[in-house]
Amino acid sequence: MLYTYEDAVTKFGSKYLLKKAVGEGDFFQQEKGVYSDTKYVPALQIISMKYPKAVFAMDSAFYYHGLTDVIPEKYCIATDRDAAKICKKNIIQIFENKNLLNLGVEQMEREGCVINIYSKERMLVELLRHKSKLPFDYYKEILLNYRDMIHDLDIPLIQDYAYEVPKTSMIMELLQLEVL
Repeated sequence: MLYTYEDAVTKFGSKYLLKKAVGEGDFFQQEKGVYSDTKYVPALQIISMKYPKAVFAMDSAFYYHGLTDVIPEKYCIATDRDAAKICKKNIIQIFENKNLLNLGVEQMEREGCVINIYSKERMLVELLRHKSKLPFDYYKEILLNYRDMIHDLDIPLIQDYAYEVPKTSMIMELLQLEVL
């Protein structure tokens, strides 16, 4: 189980007793402000705890939805445009407009924790929206996987998402030409 610094101090009764428990190996500091009662905790759990309003997006979301077999080297999360910059080597932060951040967010069970992640429909819009920024082979792999599951997707919902984000006309054209 993960604990914030404040929760860990409360659990042990004082800062001194917390530090003593960590020193004796009875409790573990995973990183600054995050403690656990087990030695090894998946990074996904720590990220979900430290950044509860963040949403897993792009490479991470494509991988977790099974749209690619390319394991991302870094976790890709979207945050509010006004959020503080996350300076961690294993995280890529995408700053999203406040009104778009929670568009298409769902919860997924992954590595023993529940994470916020964009739905497959929202990720199709993001794939088309960022086509020029993605490697061609990677784009094609994900697009082919979307074509295989097109009957399982909510097409009107995809169109609604496309009308909410920038580059609407380009996304709608690509949706018609490359996906449907």
